[in-house]
Amino acid sequence: MKVLNMREAKSSFSRLVQAVEQGREREIIIARAGHPVAKLVPLNVDPESKRIGVAKGLFDVPDNIDTHNNEVAELFLGPGPT
Repeated sequence: MKVLNMREAKSSFSRLVQAVEQGREREIIIARAGHPVAKLVPLNVDPESKRIGVAKGLFDVPDNIDTHNNEVAELFLGPGPT
């Protein structure tokens, strides 16, 4: 974690954004008079968009998803009364 004062951050803002964007820095703290006041971090938008469809094609969904409810219940609860 890099900590910079306001003047340093202002004079090299483009370079700092590029470092965070490319993953060379995970986050950069900007301080005023030695006290942290802001954090420069990358926006994390990709993981959410990649999540949908990650299992596509890995299994078959039955036409009636409730077909095997009794079998599943027996797996959890044991055999029911006869």
